Amino acid sequence: MSKRNESIQAIADLVSDYREGDVPQRTPRVIEEWALQFAEDAQDSILQELAHVLSQTYISRNDMDGFLRGLVTHEKFCGGDPRPFWKHANILDIQLGGNSQREMLAMFGRFLQQEVGLEIKECGSDDGPFVYLDDGIFGGGRVRQDLSKWIEDAAPAKCELRIVVAVVHLLGEYYISKSIEELKAKTKKDIKVSWWRIHEIENRRRYKDESDVLWPTKIPNTARAKAYVEYLTDKYPIELRSPGSLGKKGFFSSDENRIVLEQQFLKAGLRIRDMCPNLPISARPLGATLLKTFGFGATVFTFRNCPNNCPLAWWVGDPWIPLFPRSTNSDAFIKRLLESLSVKKTKAK
Repeated sequence: MSKRNESIQAIADLVSDYREGDVPQRTPRVIEEWALQFAEDAQDSILQELAHVLSQTYISRNDMDGFLRGLVTHEKFCGGDPRPFWKHANILDIQLGGNSQREMLAMFGRFLQQEVGLEIKECGSDDGPFVYLDDGIFGGGRVRQDLSKWIEDAAPAKCELRIVVAVVHLLGEYYISKSIEELKAKTKKDIKVSWWRIHEIENRRRYKDESDVLWPTKIPNTARAKAYVEYLTDKYPIELRSPGSLGKKGFFSSDENRIVLEQQFLKAGLRIRDMCPNLPISARPLGATLLKTFGFGATVFTFRNCPNNCPLAWWVGDPWIPLFPRSTNSDAFIKRLLESLSVKKTKAK
């Protein structure tokens, strides 16, 4: 088997459970079709490095199961006695958009039943800690929205809040923490906050040279890139990463190969923006962000979905062929609506 085919097979094996049942399996043929959209002389390098990165960053169903099962009996989290802790704890279900929290709670509920013999509906008390569970924090906007409404409307005057996610990006954590502190001052509520996660990803501008996301070291020498830079720099210059680092987490095999991904996904993202003019302004080439940069640059995601904070080349479709087609909040809303109608119909019978 050629090195190219080895890389393709490795990717296919790593992401074999991606949105299983919702989208066609990511077979070697699908991955090959996606790779052919890049410059021919870059395809092998992209595939080889992507296989390496995904081996570090992709969170499979088994990985998530291990995280959630471990959480149920985590000695430090539960104070050494899981059943009374969870019986006492208040597990929040407050997500205003998307299905991630609901699906995570369903998974967690199975392990809670298996490990300590409790159902989520049996948990909760007036003085117990509150647990906010989700799969990941990227920009942090959705979590800020969820928790802001809860703090203002439902949180008691004094409580403990534990935010539990598979992955947290540190800039998103900063924005959420800042928002919570402002709301605590506004509402005069005493809320003790702690964070629990699998991956902690560095993406703050101050630490860009040791960041764990795709953060370009140079501007591609193309007309598209130059035009986009002119648009971005009407007020502030582009912040480029200094070459030489694999990041704090060491997701990349080498800085040289990291640069290949950054440059190729940046070029592809710029092309995709031209191909798909109806993309929102926030859909930057390397991933959605409201900041005027080349993009968020996320590489960590789960079997559930690919966030729009990942490079456009991973998830945008039609006419681009996506590697990881993503489910949107609109899809989640329709799914919830159909499920609600199905329940009402069943009850009516």
